[in-house]
Amino acid sequence: MYLQNLQQDEIFFPSEMKSLKSLTQMESRRGLENAIISNGKIVNVVSNSYGHIPNQLFFRKAEEMLTDAQLNFHKRTINKNDRSFITDFIIDDKSQFTVKNDKDLILPMLRFKNSYDGSEKTSGHFGFYREVCSNGLHVSQAEIEFSIKHSKNNTHLIMPRLNNLFDKFLDNEFYTITKKFDKMKEFKIIDTQEFVKAILDKTKLFRYECSDKNSDPSKKSREVIEILNYEALLLNEEPNLWLGYNAFNSVLHNVIKKSFGQQERLDKKLFDEVYAMA
Repeated sequence: MYLQNLQQDEIFFPSEMKSLKSLTQMESRRGLENAIISNGKIVNVVSNSYGHIPNQLFFRKAEEMLTDAQLNFHKRTINKNDRSFITDFIIDDKSQFTVKNDKDLILPMLRFKNSYDGSEKTSGHFGFYREVCSNGLHVSQAEIEFSIKHSKNNTHLIMPRLNNLFDKFLDNEFYTITKKFDKMKEFKIIDTQEFVKAILDKTKLFRYECSDKNSDPSKKSREVIEILNYEALLLNEEPNLWLGYNAFNSVLHNVIKKSFGQQERLDKKLFDEVYAMA
């Protein structure tokens, strides 16, 4: 269901680097000579030595990698304020995995990031896509190694051959970490509120209580609890650590305002803390 309704933000609009002097008719200090213009807005100021890498170059080159590797994929694109962008390639082939429930499908995913405001490193990494919650899981450690040369006269991308990288990921990390998913599934959560409070005490992701004077669960805490209980009902199983992690993951990616990089780092921290309970 989710694979047919993936987010499809526009990421291929015009962008360019122009001198500030041409825009303002004023001199600028050294190191801040140029503006990055994205979809009609100035989103960054950079030096003369900087090489702008447009989405059209980076993401289409990434897609070529998957096509050349003859991988079947679904694509999701996310645009944050015309400044930072991701394209997720969800690999839809025999490399799928269920977490002890035929309705809980996990697929390997490749995420590529780019930004015009300097907030994200132009990069790519392996991860996982879970159909039930439609979120990407970024607990993978495998990075995609490629070099990017940011220079005014020679901006180009050197991408690796994906075939060997993807096969290595499947052989090593994909099946290793999905065993951890299974282990988390085996540990039941008796008290969902206490579970949420314990994880928030360790991660400081947000506050569990409404306020100093009101110890009831906050709005975000209630949302985690609701998602956890809903997925347990949807999958016809008791609340467990795997569903608990994914409930936090859903709120992290859909409610909390963080950059893509911050989301990925917090995702890994959440996973480690929940897995430590198993």
